[in-house]
Amino acid sequence: MDDIEDFSASLNDGDVVEPMMQIPSELPVLPLRDIVIYPFMIVPLFVSRDKSIKAVDEALSQNRMILLVSQKDVDKEDPEKDDLYTVGTVAVIMRMLKLPDGRIRILIQGLSRAKVDTVTPGSDYIRANVSPISEPLAPENSLEVEALVRNVRSSMERAASLGKNISPEVLAIIANLEDAGRLADLSASNLELKVEDAQSVLDIYDPIQRLRKVNDLLSKEIDVLTVQQEINTQARADIDRSQREYFLRQQLKAIQSELGEGNELFEEIEQYRDKILKAKMPEGAEEESLRQLKKLERMHPDTAETATLRNWLDIMTELPWSKSSKDNLNLKKAEKILDEDHYGLERVKERIVEALAVRKLIEKPKGSILCLVGPPGVGKTSLGRSIARALNRKFIRLSLGGLHDEAEIRGHRRTYVGAMPGRIIQGIQQAGTNNPLMILDEIDKVGADFRGDPSSALLEVLDPEQNSSFRDNYLGVTFDLSNVMFMTTANVLDTIQPALRDRMEIIRLSGYTEEEKLEISKRHLVPKQIEENGLEKDDVKFDRKAIARIVTEYTQEAGLRQLEREIGKVCRKVARQKAELEENFKPVKVVAANIPDFLRAPKIFREHALKKDQVGTVTGLAWTAVGGDILFIEALRTKGKGKLQLTGQLGEVMQESAQAAYSYAKARAIDLGINPEDFDNYDIHVHIPEGAIPKDGPSAGITMATALVSVLSQKPVRKELAMTGEITLRGNVLPIGGVKEKVLAARRAHIKKVILPEPNKRDLEDLPQEVLDDLTFIFVENVRQVFAEALLENKPNTEKVKSRSAKKG
Repeated sequence: MDDIEDFSASLNDGDVVEPMMQIPSELPVLPLRDIVIYPFMIVPLFVSRDKSIKAVDEALSQNRMILLVSQKDVDKEDPEKDDLYTVGTVAVIMRMLKLPDGRIRILIQGLSRAKVDTVTPGSDYIRANVSPISEPLAPENSLEVEALVRNVRSSMERAASLGKNISPEVLAIIANLEDAGRLADLSASNLELKVEDAQSVLDIYDPIQRLRKVNDLLSKEIDVLTVQQEINTQARADIDRSQREYFLRQQLKAIQSELGEGNELFEEIEQYRDKILKAKMPEGAEEESLRQLKKLERMHPDTAETATLRNWLDIMTELPWSKSSKDNLNLKKAEKILDEDHYGLERVKERIVEALAVRKLIEKPKGSILCLVGPPGVGKTSLGRSIARALNRKFIRLSLGGLHDEAEIRGHRRTYVGAMPGRIIQGIQQAGTNNPLMILDEIDKVGADFRGDPSSALLEVLDPEQNSSFRDNYLGVTFDLSNVMFMTTANVLDTIQPALRDRMEIIRLSGYTEEEKLEISKRHLVPKQIEENGLEKDDVKFDRKAIARIVTEYTQEAGLRQLEREIGKVCRKVARQKAELEENFKPVKVVAANIPDFLRAPKIFREHALKKDQVGTVTGLAWTAVGGDILFIEALRTKGKGKLQLTGQLGEVMQESAQAAYSYAKARAIDLGINPEDFDNYDIHVHIPEGAIPKDGPSAGITMATALVSVLSQKPVRKELAMTGEITLRGNVLPIGGVKEKVLAARRAHIKKVILPEPNKRDLEDLPQEVLDDLTFIFVENVRQVFAEALLENKPNTEKVKSRSAKKG
């Protein structure tokens, strides 16, 4: 490869070969890479290509002259005519030295510009026909030439002062050189120009034009050098500032050491600085932390504010600004973990796996906030823990029950004594990662008073569009919550602020069926209680019927907490036996018959279906916070003046339903087989037993209407039938809620038929198959259909749906 070892120009008169020699018309060619040689330049070159070495040998054997032409493409190993520029420099080889590795080193001096007419490629080397270019002389006493010469001289000196590597010898020659052409060539050769720019100077024959070109190139170079010097000056200033700070700190350290104070504080400051830099905070948070750290440096270590500032710095450096856990994106594995931890709850599991699938396809999706709503004990909180395990995320639970102070969410300002961050930031600090699964428990029980409304503060936390810049009052800087997966739990939705409810995707968890409770007990509750009470797996065996009896006679709940406690009681009795008998202990088998030996007499009196058809007594269905229940509505007529009396601690809505049913019966008396005069001759008393319990809601409308019509027409009501639905004055039956809980209550009470509003047919989708198999569902649109089905002596005129067919209607 032809290259330059030393880019120098030595133009002393004794060393220069004057270009008065006769130049032949044909010369060997030496292609150059990354360099352009000008006339009068003396340059050492390394020659490594075979053809180039042969070209040098040919020149040395003739008149020592060779044509130096630059390549357009430096990577071209064997250049042809089109790869070479059309103007080169005829040079004379002054010295030649062969090197051990086969290369040769030559010292050449440029003689004259030459135009390449034709190129003759040969097998040994390239030859070219050339036309030497004689330069025109610059006009004497020309003001333009004088100005250009002075400009170029001053520019070269300026470039040297700005750090350009120009030797003092070259500057001295430039200062004394009057020839415009030679000045242009010498200046260009010392500017380290790109090949294209250097060749453009070589291509110009006119010395004035060439000098003007070099002057332009010099101006650009000076601009670049000026900017470069500014950058270097700034960098040097930063270094000087850092060194000054270092020396001052060392002096401060020495002074404090002499005074016997400050060593611990200095070490602490350095530790904080190191922690801040390692925490990889966002730019704003890091600047604020370093600013507060400088403030701490200037403070006395014993002041109260120093302790406050230390606490703030501890929290800032412990927060996981850039630390996150890697999600488990294996859908099968996640599904398996969810199934292991919870039986049933298919809709919730399906929604979680869908969210995981989206996260697998999109690195940072903006998912919705899930709100699990259901009665106590159905596994809402434990489901959140299971989801965190399935996603391989840290689990943080924040209980919001009874929360009144907004500062619990947003944090206290540092001006207050005992100030601390809000629970959200505390939870993230506790998790140690910036993407935990955070479950906000009992969000329906958040209060509000003079200290603020925490629900309003939660609006920002639970909004994916806003929580990327959540500002905690204590921190004073923003923290990105968009990586956190939030879930909430609630027992009811009514008490949740509407704007907050709008930000959440509601997933309802209904109560468990008896079969589901049995299966969950067998899989989870019994093994857990055996382990927690120090028993071995074989020490106690629970019969399936025994668990069923505990479920029906000792618990009355939608969830599983009371059931788990009762199983725990049995295990404790067995544990006591084992502790007392020791080696004489024999495994215990718990069956339905010996349950009272462990749990004493049954606690729950179950309402069962009526044993006979009765006039004025109808079985209704109710929803409660702990699941569904059945209730009996009793109606009685007595001699009087048409008064309607309602008892049983009924709410306003339920009383209005009774009034609407009474008015409907009064308006349709003849059609319903009622003597119109009875409304003036009898008082009607409607009562719902268990008077200590408040009752309200519109869903008992058709039940009270049936009771009223039954007592007025003296037609008995079918005993095996229960009903629920809202009634209008026109007799239409409107849909109601809580269908699953109500149907499960009817099944527990051994009801055979259930009357439901027609629009509620879709709600049977959520019911297990065994429930659909045990019950017959009758869907109605008008209360006349209810009477036809419920009252004896009337032919039914309704659609009956058995088992799964109900779901397809």
